[in-house]
Amino acid sequence: MNSQHFANITISLPIFMASLIVGIQPLPNQELSPPECRLGKWNLPALVNSTKQKLPVLIPRVPVTCCQEDISCLDQAIDHDKQSLLKSIDYSLKYLQTERAIIAYKKSEFTRERVYKSLQKFRQLLISTKSPQQLQAAIEKEFVFYQSIGRDNKGTVLFTAYYEPLYLASRQPTKEFRYAAYRSPADLESWAKPHPTRLELEGADGLQGSKGKLTGLELFWFRNRLEPYMIQIQGSAKLKLTDGTQTTIGYAGNTAYNYRSLGKSLVDDGKFPLEGLNMPIILDYFRKYPQDLNIYIPRDQSFVFFQENHGQPAQGSIGVPVTPERSIATDKSLMPPGALALIRAPFPYLNKSNKIEHRLVSRYVLDQDTGGAIKGAGRVDYFLGTGESAGERAGLTVSNGQLFYLLLKP
Repeated sequence: MNSQHFANITISLPIFMASLIVGIQPLPNQELSPPECRLGKWNLPALVNSTKQKLPVLIPRVPVTCCQEDISCLDQAIDHDKQSLLKSIDYSLKYLQTERAIIAYKKSEFTRERVYKSLQKFRQLLISTKSPQQLQAAIEKEFVFYQSIGRDNKGTVLFTAYYEPLYLASRQPTKEFRYAAYRSPADLESWAKPHPTRLELEGADGLQGSKGKLTGLELFWFRNRLEPYMIQIQGSAKLKLTDGTQTTIGYAGNTAYNYRSLGKSLVDDGKFPLEGLNMPIILDYFRKYPQDLNIYIPRDQSFVFFQENHGQPAQGSIGVPVTPERSIATDKSLMPPGALALIRAPFPYLNKSNKIEHRLVSRYVLDQDTGGAIKGAGRVDYFLGTGESAGERAGLTVSNGQLFYLLLKP
C-alpha cells in the first residue's frame, strides 16, 4: 500500500471506536446525576467491600430505589422503545430453549430455568405496566438484583460500545477495491497451533492474502484497508455492493490470538502518553502518517473470518440477532448468556441541536454477545445499531457505570 493511495482516503470518526483506544478517561457516573442522588447506593454494599474472602462475580442485593428527582434511575426509553425490548427478550427466550443453552448453563451459578422464568415474568410486567415507574415498582417486588463486582470489587464497570458498519464493497477485485474480507477455511479447526499471525496471513500491507493460506477465500473486496479490519473488530457489517445490491456479513471464526488495539500499540511506541489519548488525536495521527497503518494493523495478530448472511441482522455470540440499545456483550465465562440485565452509565446522545451530549441513563438489556476485548467482570460492550450515526456514538462511549442481572426471587 503506497502513501499516495492512502492520502486520498478519508478517515471518519466511526472508523475508530472505543475498542481501538486506550487512555480515554471514562466518564464518572456520579457527575451526571443530581447532587441529592449521588449516593453510594449504586455501588456494592460496604459489607461486601470489606470482606477479605474471594468474592463471587455477581453479588445479590436489594433493588436500587430511585430518587424522585433522578429520572436517570428509570428506563425512560421504554415509553417509545418497548417493542425493541420485547423483541430482544423473545430472542433470548428462543436461545434458552436450545441445546446450546443447556450446555452453557451447566457452567453457570444460575439455572437456565430460573433465567427463562425471569424473562417470562419481566416480559409480562413490561406489557402490563403503563410507565417506567410502574415497571420499577413491580420489579422491586418480584426480582433480586445481582450486581457485578466490576473491576474494583466495588461494582465499577467500564462501558464501551460497538456497532455494525455500513460499507461499499465489491464481489470482485478491481484497481479500486483491493482489500479483502475472507470466509472461514474449511480446515480451520485442523490448523496447527500457534496459528499464522495476521502478518503471515495477509502481509504488512494487507494485500498478500492470495499468496498463502487465504488463497481462494476472498469474500468481498473493499477500497481501503481499514474497512475489512474494522469489520473484524465489530464482527459484522452491512454492505452496499457496486452492482447496486445489498447484503450482510457476519462472524464465522477466528485465529487463536488475543485482540490488540491500535491505540495500545501507539502508546507502547511512545507516540502518545496513556493519559489524555482520544480519538481525534489518533485520527489526526493516521491522517498525517497513513502509511503507519502497515505497522500497527499487523501488530494485532488475531484474524477474523466471515460468512455472507444475505441481509440477516447482526448476530451475537449466542446465535440470536443483537438489538440496538437492548443487547450487550460480556465475558460469557462469567456472565449468564441470554439473561436480563440492567445497565447504568453515561452514554452519548444527539441533542435537539444535533450535537452529541452524554446523559446518564438506566437501560434494561439482554446479554447476547461477547467480544475479544471484553474480559472480566468489569467490562461491558453496548450494541448501538448500524451505520454512521451509531458509529459516531460508539466511538464516544467510554464510561464507568454499573451492571445488574435481574432474576426472580427464589
